[in-house]
Amino acid sequence: MNKFYKSLGFDPIGKKTSVKTEIIAGIVTFLAMCYILTVNPNQILFGGTLVPEIVDGVATGEMVANFVPTTNVLWPSIFMATAFGAVIGTLLMAFLSKMPLAQASGMGLNSLVGGIIGGGVGYISYNYNFTIGQAFMMVLISGMVFLLLSVIKIKGKTFRELVFDGMPVAVRGAISVGIGLFIAYIGFQNAGIIVTNQYTQVGLVDFTTWGKQLIQWSGSEGYAAKTACVALSGLFLIAILDKFNVKGSVILGILGATVIGIPFGVTDFDIVTGKVDGISWKFWENYKNFFSVGDESVFGSFTTTFKDGFPSGSLFTVIMLIITMCMIDMFDTMGTIVGCCGGNRVLSDENNKPHNYGKIMISDAVATCSGAILGTSTVTTFVESGAGVSAGGRTGLTAFTTACLFLLATFALPVFAMIPSAATASALIYVGVLMMKGNIKNVDFSDAINATSAFLTIVIMISAYSITKGIGVGLVSHTLMSIIAYLVALVKAAIKKEEKPVWNVSVISIVVSVLFCIYFFVPTTI
Repeated sequence: MNKFYKSLGFDPIGKKTSVKTEIIAGIVTFLAMCYILTVNPNQILFGGTLVPEIVDGVATGEMVANFVPTTNVLWPSIFMATAFGAVIGTLLMAFLSKMPLAQASGMGLNSLVGGIIGGGVGYISYNYNFTIGQAFMMVLISGMVFLLLSVIKIKGKTFRELVFDGMPVAVRGAISVGIGLFIAYIGFQNAGIIVTNQYTQVGLVDFTTWGKQLIQWSGSEGYAAKTACVALSGLFLIAILDKFNVKGSVILGILGATVIGIPFGVTDFDIVTGKVDGISWKFWENYKNFFSVGDESVFGSFTTTFKDGFPSGSLFTVIMLIITMCMIDMFDTMGTIVGCCGGNRVLSDENNKPHNYGKIMISDAVATCSGAILGTSTVTTFVESGAGVSAGGRTGLTAFTTACLFLLATFALPVFAMIPSAATASALIYVGVLMMKGNIKNVDFSDAINATSAFLTIVIMISAYSITKGIGVGLVSHTLMSIIAYLVALVKAAIKKEEKPVWNVSVISIVVSVLFCIYFFVPTTI
């Protein structure tokens, strides 16, 4: 049987794991990230899309905005595109990269696309709207640029490999710790453990109030105290099972939290009975709409862009948006794979560089292009892949399992949607525990510059809710402080007639730092 898996490019025994563990890890990864199937369409359509105005059943000829995502005719189509994008991207990870990593439409980037479509970019200042097709065209172009950077080689290495190798060791070591805490913070928010606070912006949920409270991550009301208890119960269950070396502790914790959520009212059975808007068992209707070329399919919106192009006067905005998408995708992916694989010698080398790094980046770029054509925002590697790695995932078989479940979800969405985010949050929090434990020793706190830049990488990544911004601030600060320190040391050496100090700032660090400064300081619309 192992020969069969090796013929597919998987080698569980060689990677010190088993087929059973790999499949369980794939299930864990899917359960941790399947929320994207319903969240992504909501995020893309949150700003509203223009639809014909209907009064008493008659079209007035005017266009009005529809701000209710699940009632938008494109919602099922984007849901299908989200699933197919995840399937394609994750299969690429399985068979090309041969790594236990999963891909899907990235959070943050889908909000950017939603802002473009909803008029948040362009219309307010310049009175032009981007259509949904134009937004996806920008995603496609960014993916194509990304792909070129992943295949064009300079001295035997692709640009993206050069960027990784040129990163300061201090920043690179801090990424894994920051990613771990970032994953845990996502879990805290998804569970409502961390909620909004009018005085301190965020705070701990009030466990004395069992009524509705405003949940930070969604901006809507929910039973935060109850979901928090469910998530913490799942976390404690995972930790106890892991202490006694129980295989599949993470997935058992998720399922246990789902059961615990029943008496709390957190696990919603109305989802499987078809009583929740936008979630239906009628998968055949979703397939029919998706593969059509009409108003109910994103294909129709996408193809018109080839003919109509972008709005007049929007060229600079379009260029800056594409650059922004490229920057976010590049460093989100780099940060994620280093965070999930770094420190694990089965998945990375002694420098914490993941194996098959170039193929991972190609998989990511091709998935972005495919997702844009299908009708979804940038497809990128998910930090929730860390949940599967923590559950023992070591080969592409983990990713293959996850991809199969995403395909299955297109037929049985209500089953997977019923698992509450509070249950999967327990797994994300525990991943944060494991990543902190395993990677904090790789952070160099002995040098003031290294310690400061590493600290900024970790803290900004969490507080700004962005992997890219955390890496950017850490890299720019390290480069700037290192150059200033070198100049000071150079002057001191000249005065004392000592040997010149060693220049230890790479050209790549300087170039990427300049790009980050453009990313941070140049607005997308000027």
